[in-house]
Amino acid sequence: MNPKKWKVLVSFWVFGLCNNFAYVIMLSAAHDILAEESDNNDNSSSSSATTPSPPSGNHSSFHCNPTSTGAVLLADILPTLAIKLSAPFFIQSIPYGIRIGFVALFSAGSFVIVHFSSAIWMSLLGVACASISSGAGEITFLSFTAFYDKDSVSTWSSGTGGAGLFGALAYAGLTALGLSPRNTLLVMLIIPVAMVLSYWFVLPSPGQTADDQTAPLIHERAFEDETTYRSIGEGAPSVNTTVDVSSWHAKWLLVRPLLLKYMLPLVLVYLAEYFINQGLFELIYFNISLITQKEQYRWYQVTYQLGVFISRSSVNLFTITHLWLLPILQMGNVVIFSTQVWFEYIPWIWAVFALIFWEGLLGGAAYVNTFYQISKAVDNEKQREFSMGAASISDSVGVAIAGATSLPVHSWLCRIKGG
Repeated sequence: MNPKKWKVLVSFWVFGLCNNFAYVIMLSAAHDILAEESDNNDNSSSSSATTPSPPSGNHSSFHCNPTSTGAVLLADILPTLAIKLSAPFFIQSIPYGIRIGFVALFSAGSFVIVHFSSAIWMSLLGVACASISSGAGEITFLSFTAFYDKDSVSTWSSGTGGAGLFGALAYAGLTALGLSPRNTLLVMLIIPVAMVLSYWFVLPSPGQTADDQTAPLIHERAFEDETTYRSIGEGAPSVNTTVDVSSWHAKWLLVRPLLLKYMLPLVLVYLAEYFINQGLFELIYFNISLITQKEQYRWYQVTYQLGVFISRSSVNLFTITHLWLLPILQMGNVVIFSTQVWFEYIPWIWAVFALIFWEGLLGGAAYVNTFYQISKAVDNEKQREFSMGAASISDSVGVAIAGATSLPVHSWLCRIKGG
């Protein structure tokens, strides 16, 4: 393989890893953030909001945070949603170098703010910064894949899955070793630094992965407009400059065929899985001596992210074209986990871990196959750049709806079952 293509694939894997790392860390830390701040602000009220010590046996009554981890999910997704709704219609005028600097800055800011926070609102502000970073980064890097080999989509997706696995694993592992949640966040500052270094020193300029490149290329780092990109030479891609994607009508014509075939299935998959993760995970607790409720929540996240990582890395080996199958299966998981919370009929924690792993596999497969299919379906680079960015709103819409619905459901379950 061309060494420059290897650099592209490695760079996009690192971009995916770094872009989603803060987002994942904030969701993994959601239980700890809420519990610590609630204790600091009002120790007595926090005690009254938590149910008494669990009875003996494998299952327990609920130990509910006063606020669902869905609150952290909403803070982690609403800014992303706002960015993804608006950015595809103006972001093409901002050079990629500036965008990536913005992404890294907000990622670092999220870790620092949560580390120094002294109230829930301040922690949620840090979470929102992670959301802004993740949303701007996803639309930036997915759009950027339009100027590189299609395999950059699969390595980006694998990197985002790696962020889930290594982020959740790093948080669970470091806290298990005795590092406080706050200090763990400071360690993560290395992540936005790695993103910037990969962009400036590893990633080749667009088009340089072709074998015979003799013509001048747009050098994005010189802050030129990437939409003027040309590659001239045998085997090199080219942009059809007659294609107009600047008007609102033209952009709507590009989005419309994506809605039912690609975007809606992804919305439903993410709605289902994040309803489970942020509305139900915290309520599925096994009273066993080896692992506490907080540790169970952390390792639920690790198991889920392992499934996501494996499936997001599999598209070159196994491609799913019938995307509507995935939301059907994921909705089945909602039924299983919801009934487990209510009836507690699954007696073994390892069976729950297996179901969570399966849930992660479905979510990761939906993400990578959706964008991989779009990258194959849209040939023109300028159209593909816009289409990839526009379709990235799908997962955020699903997550936002999940966060909004998990809050009242969580509160109701805590009141009925944990009261």
